[in-house]
Amino acid sequence: MLIGLLIVVAGVFLALLGSGASSPSASSSAKAQQKYQPPIKVIDPTLLPPGFDCSQIHELGIDRQENFRAGLIMIACGAAEGGSAPNVSFVSRLWQRLFAPFVYGGTDVDLITGAETSPHVTQSETFSWANPDNLNQIVVAYNDSRIAPSNYSGASYSSDGGLTITRLNPSPFATGHGTNFGDPVVLYNRPNATWHAIFLASGCGSFNAGIGDWTSSDGGVTWAVGACVHNSSNDDRESGWSDMNPSSAFYGRMYVSFNNFAIAGPPISVTFSTDNGATWSAPQNLPLGGASSVRDVQITGDLLTGDVYVAGMNEMGGGLGNRANMIYRSTDGGATWALTYTGPPFAGPGSGLCSNNSYFATMFGTYWRHMGWGEPAAYNHVVHYVYAQHGAGADPGDVYYIRSTDSGATFSSPLRLNTDATTTAQWQPNLSVNANGSLFAMWYDGREGTGCTPGANTPCYRMWGRKSADNGVTWQADMAYSDVVSPLPAQPDPNVAACYAGDYDYASAIGSNHLASWADGRVAIGGTQQQDAFTDREIAGPSPTASPAPTATARPAPSPRPRPSLPPRP
Repeated sequence: MLIGLLIVVAGVFLALLGSGASSPSASSSAKAQQKYQPPIKVIDPTLLPPGFDCSQIHELGIDRQENFRAGLIMIACGAAEGGSAPNVSFVSRLWQRLFAPFVYGGTDVDLITGAETSPHVTQSETFSWANPDNLNQIVVAYNDSRIAPSNYSGASYSSDGGLTITRLNPSPFATGHGTNFGDPVVLYNRPNATWHAIFLASGCGSFNAGIGDWTSSDGGVTWAVGACVHNSSNDDRESGWSDMNPSSAFYGRMYVSFNNFAIAGPPISVTFSTDNGATWSAPQNLPLGGASSVRDVQITGDLLTGDVYVAGMNEMGGGLGNRANMIYRSTDGGATWALTYTGPPFAGPGSGLCSNNSYFATMFGTYWRHMGWGEPAAYNHVVHYVYAQHGAGADPGDVYYIRSTDSGATFSSPLRLNTDATTTAQWQPNLSVNANGSLFAMWYDGREGTGCTPGANTPCYRMWGRKSADNGVTWQADMAYSDVVSPLPAQPDPNVAACYAGDYDYASAIGSNHLASWADGRVAIGGTQQQDAFTDREIAGPSPTASPAPTATARPAPSPRPRPSLPPRP
């Protein structure tokens, strides 16, 4: 029977080769009307600061920022490359593992519906949230280059719990606050039954961008321009959290954390709103704790106590050097903050550096920048954090979990969540916890891949996950989460940094569901696999398909590596 199956597969492959067509997938056929055009290597100079001096890139921290405006400046100044369509064979290996079961999650859903025109086809970096009073309402915001460089924002909503998705087209976030430079946050304000989509926006400041808000009162179907969250000249990588617990002393308060490169460091800054986003507090700058700068990784809150936590990272000069995790806590609704934990140095993940910008480490040669960032979660004074670090030897990355039972003052030894014995990459994890103590971690995982060339139709990675039903005390087995092994998607848009593939995916647990989205390469446009944002959900209760296993004895993480000398930056 197996021999017969192989003969059939071989026959189909030869037929495709002879016809010059590639094997279609359900996702690909849904995009049959998408058009392919050669990349246009033109940058709109009106989007660059008038008279900008390229020699100031390092002094202004532009080379350490992740947002699209910073990327445009780097590209225009010749300090970074924009994306381009890779030269890949029209017929490549079969990439989908048809017989590999998926045991976490349901059916993957593509958030990117409708026609697209290459090269503006990059959609990644996601933020997922739901309405606790109507779990059928889900909104996922993401970066979207469809009309770059004039807008980099997008979102999709669901009214049936994520079974079907509607993409907002055109993006309602492209107007009202100047140019939208992405970095998505989406929150639900429960007392006022209002959705908030938050992005970097040039209309809330000058030069690079401040932070703007858009609001929806109909489940994410229509949106209106809201207030500026922060007026600044150089904000980057914001995150957000909303207190939706009616028993909390800070019920209804929304928080946004970010890096403000207009001030020295920079440190992490946090602002909050007590009036459904109409006004926002003066930012509190979190202590550096001896670091020269601290990256804003993500913000979260304790679902029971209302305490707010921010995970930061001391990147120690960047590149392939060491990192240190940092945790901050506020017990008074964001009015004051304390640095409660600074972790030991660990070796940052990666196998290379972004071309023309050696600050950012990458997971695949010069592609997919990632510095080890993860996501925190908290419930009843137990604080959880997942992150990535370099594995042993040639292993570019593993995913680790640490746990605090004293509100983030001390943490356990790191526990490696991926149990594979390969030296393939695991990276960019996220984490969510619900009010029953159900904890779910998800990450990008290369253990099933057979080759990773951007844009090639070759299996590279799948989303994997691991679950705890007792607030992180014990963990079930790590298992596949997404339905297929995805090719490594290319980044062909010349208005986006060439090594970009999304910098985070913020997960949340609302009600009975863990919601998580990711960047996926299963959809091809013009013969090139490219970045689409996909989403799925995992039931927060114990998984009927998983066999619970006691938490393994936490083994120490690999020792920090000596940091290599980095080439001087301009």
